[in-house]
Amino acid sequence: MAKKKRLLILGGTAFLGRALVEQAQKRGLEVTLFNRGKTHPNLFADVEKLRGDRDGNLDALRNRRWDYCIDTCGYIPRIVAQSAQLLAEAVDHYLFISSISAYAKHTRIGADETAPLGILEDESTEVITGETYGPLKVLCEKVIAQCFAERHTIVRPGLIVGPCDPTDRFSYWPHRIAQGGPVLAPGNPKRPVQFIDVRDLATWCVELAQAQTVATFDATGPAQPLTMGQLLASCKNISGSNAELVWMDDAFLLARGVAPWMELPLWIPEGEKDMAGFQRRNIDKALGSGLKIRALEDTLHSTLDWLVQRPADYVWRAGMQTDKERELLAAWREKTPSKH
Repeated sequence: MAKKKRLLILGGTAFLGRALVEQAQKRGLEVTLFNRGKTHPNLFADVEKLRGDRDGNLDALRNRRWDYCIDTCGYIPRIVAQSAQLLAEAVDHYLFISSISAYAKHTRIGADETAPLGILEDESTEVITGETYGPLKVLCEKVIAQCFAERHTIVRPGLIVGPCDPTDRFSYWPHRIAQGGPVLAPGNPKRPVQFIDVRDLATWCVELAQAQTVATFDATGPAQPLTMGQLLASCKNISGSNAELVWMDDAFLLARGVAPWMELPLWIPEGEKDMAGFQRRNIDKALGSGLKIRALEDTLHSTLDWLVQRPADYVWRAGMQTDKERELLAAWREKTPSKH
């Protein structure tokens, strides 16, 4: 009987990590997790768990060997280097989860993996902000390339969505629309949006690692263009709610201090030229390498099924507060009485 291939996951109990474990087990891999044991420590009772810290406590990784490693939690180059250097002779192939934020600009619609990457003026910084997050990921990628040469894959996901998402940056929409009534819908309904179901990303990453694919990929979806209007209409159809989508223009929302992306997930005002291509990336390379995107309806159903399991007093991390939405709806009706 052939010996099981071994997969080491750095992280493994949060959002993408747990999906990776589930997919790896389905594919018959022997999984080992290395993390601090702070997030869902009792998850995956049948999986080997090595405890430690990437920043200085790597003893549990010494004198071991794995066929593949998937790194879900590398953010600081110095810290990534510690584990990468240790694992360079202990792992055959290394897959690093980077970010679509690694690119210097998002001005061009249809940009792909050849676009220029972000650069830090001070490469010694370890402070993660909206401005440094992407360029730090770029430096982490360089560390992996140095340690693993022709034995590594770089995956740059866009917005990851689906069950167990701790960010609420997508879940807000199916949840809010399921509540029914007038719903504030932002901007142009024909504006494209992109995101990827965590389960599709995990399945593909495990496949890439097993194939020892040496390449860099942008990873988002869907396979065919999707607009904000189509997304919200699908949310309504799936939940069967009586939601009334009230579309408000960018200028109205910005003038009232509404924050794009986090306060109204997936909303990027069309006037922000620097972000014109952020949700319009070319993903032909990923699709050509086997990335399969499930139907939007599946993602919405699964997200709603998961959301009902959360505590009733859960505090949302993204999305608009109910009182503010009511105020904006009232102000919009007053501004545009002929539309109501």
